[in-house]
Amino acid sequence: METLYSATKPTGKLTLGNYLGAIKNWKEMQDKYNSIFAVADLHALTINVDSKELEENIYTQFATFLAVGLDPEKSIIYCQSQVKEHAELAWIMNCFTYFGEASRMTQFKDHKAKDKVVSVGLFAYPMLMAGDILLYNTNVVPVGVDQMQHVEICRDIAIRFNARYGDTFVIPRGVVPKVGAKIMGLQNPLKKMAKSEDNENNVIYIEDDDNTIRKKFKRAVTDSLNQIKFGESQPGVSNLLVIYSCINKISIEEAQKHFEGCNYGTLKSETAESVIREIGPIRDKIKELKENRKYLDKMMKLGAEKARKIARETLNKVYKKVGLVLIEDK
Repeated sequence: METLYSATKPTGKLTLGNYLGAIKNWKEMQDKYNSIFAVADLHALTINVDSKELEENIYTQFATFLAVGLDPEKSIIYCQSQVKEHAELAWIMNCFTYFGEASRMTQFKDHKAKDKVVSVGLFAYPMLMAGDILLYNTNVVPVGVDQMQHVEICRDIAIRFNARYGDTFVIPRGVVPKVGAKIMGLQNPLKKMAKSEDNENNVIYIEDDDNTIRKKFKRAVTDSLNQIKFGESQPGVSNLLVIYSCINKISIEEAQKHFEGCNYGTLKSETAESVIREIGPIRDKIKELKENRKYLDKMMKLGAEKARKIARETLNKVYKKVGLVLIEDK
């Protein structure tokens, strides 16, 4: 059975886009792969984040993993910072990455264009991500479209290392969901729904209450064409159709046929109610789990121990290949 690795960064509250683009699919994937899921908290340090907020986000995200149905008996579920091998392999990944190729990463260039101060950590983000993936002999990495470039540089680093030192790393492949890989904002359907959002009406958070979800969908931007069709000429309507189809596990064509002859109000309200039915129970479970931090700590520790067993074996192999001297833990 192949190994699957995926992670989400605990910066801001998880959105409907995070859920539909990644987390929703994980529950089914854990039955098809040796699955490893991480809270990528080290990656969160690449931006300026309040320490108390980060801690709260880590617990919330870990609780979300459990609430959506990820099973600690089937999958390894852990926090990245609790497995020190990630940081250790990241340094080696840095040493096998060329400055030019790291400089071409789109996300880094976007941040650099917007921010006056950019950390070295943000520049090295793809190398840490490469270490995340390669530590676990990963075959499959489900990612959104905007992360595929990072999977590609991971592959390049692994191939480069293997060419120099012999067969060491499994070469992973990135997989983008056919539908729902990129959920757009409700107010700006030309821009991805993001956790770092100034306009609260643009994004649905997993922890939003039912009435808030209804109000946000009611205010969603559509157009004046008065037709429900999927296509570039109707980005707002298309985004609602994508959300509806993902939630109800039907094709875009089926969703469009369902709303044939309906007005935009019906599209918005039915999409809102579908989202509420889907994430309402998850939201309630997250709240329940967050009230029991001892249990979450226990599950974190269990996941970290399982992850470290695999990660340590991989890192030891890498250390020996590059010539570093190992003193085994006793």
